[in-house]
Amino acid sequence: MQPGTTGAPVWRAPGVLSRGTVLAAATLTIMAPAIIAPSLPLMEQVFADQRGASLLVRLALTITSLTVALTAPFAGLAADRLGRRSLLLASLVLYAVSGTAGYFLDDLVLLLVSRAVLGVAVAGVMTAVNAIIADWFDGPARTAFLGLQQVFASLSGAVLLPLAGLLATVGWRVPFWLYTTAALVALAAVFSVRDRSAAAAPASGHGRAFTGGVLGIYALALVATMAFYMAPTQVPFLLTAQGNGPVLVGLVVACGTLASTLGGFAFPAVRTKLSSGVVTVLCVALLGSGWLLVGVTGTVAGTSAGLFVGGLGVGLAIPNLTLRLSDVAPPGWRGRVLSGLVSGIFLGQFLSPLLVQPLIAFTGVGTAFTWSGVAMLAGALVAGVSLRTTSERTSR
Repeated sequence: MQPGTTGAPVWRAPGVLSRGTVLAAATLTIMAPAIIAPSLPLMEQVFADQRGASLLVRLALTITSLTVALTAPFAGLAADRLGRRSLLLASLVLYAVSGTAGYFLDDLVLLLVSRAVLGVAVAGVMTAVNAIIADWFDGPARTAFLGLQQVFASLSGAVLLPLAGLLATVGWRVPFWLYTTAALVALAAVFSVRDRSAAAAPASGHGRAFTGGVLGIYALALVATMAFYMAPTQVPFLLTAQGNGPVLVGLVVACGTLASTLGGFAFPAVRTKLSSGVVTVLCVALLGSGWLLVGVTGTVAGTSAGLFVGGLGVGLAIPNLTLRLSDVAPPGWRGRVLSGLVSGIFLGQFLSPLLVQPLIAFTGVGTAFTWSGVAMLAGALVAGVSLRTTSERTSR
């Protein structure tokens, strides 16, 4: 304690282990529902004698995203009331237990329950990580670290999905062991992650915590994720119908993940030159352009290019929206405000195949991408004009 202080502990910037632990926790979140995707066909065969097996097996993939969306607000409340570190540690342990439970369960209903509990854990981890970053960093440092968080989250998809596919060739249960990595991250968090004093600040400023702008960010995250999730859920059908094999399909879908990683790398530099509103318009325009390219070309090369362009947009969008919420949320309400973004992202994942399917049934997969691209480009144009008009009025 330094002389002349009031007795409050002096905050020290997080070290390498602390930062690495938070980034490692971030890699566990977005891809958590999809780790078992390569095992689904084998799971359906194993549980074929159980009633409704075909539907229940598919729910094993999507129910996690649904419970993330539903429980994230409660995780946000816990982050603000109990502290970010406590929420992170508890959620990491729950993640490891519920995730690996699938290896031991022989009942499909119990497996679904474990997947739902995993969603609760993911909501806690993701909310705690976002709140910790907002507490630890300010200004350019926060911008840079959020970009790095996006890089690690995207890279987890590029690493974990192929690894899960490889493990699934050994046995459909084996990929469930990947969830044990959360136990290692929890152990590191015990020794390295600390709450900043601001995290325990009184819950002041609640009257301006959930403004129209904040709710708009939630809605944008929901719609953007619904659109982006067309890549893993619909592109395989588009390319398979053209006679392409699973290896090529996997490589094409990976283009979006790779581009999202690059977008995270570029975010700090982009954000220093452009305002948050302009970056948002750019993200929607990139995603719309990419999806239009997928729909219009209908070729492997065109689809790869389209997913790459769209992935760049998403790689910029997530850290940009997180930064915006981190900047406007009062310290005592950061967990709750940021949890709404988590809900929007995972609700978009869950709703994407459900809401896009009627359009596909009516027009086909390729045309669905075309119309989605047109809609997003139109939205970006309207938002850009509105942003410019508002800027001109403010400058007068």
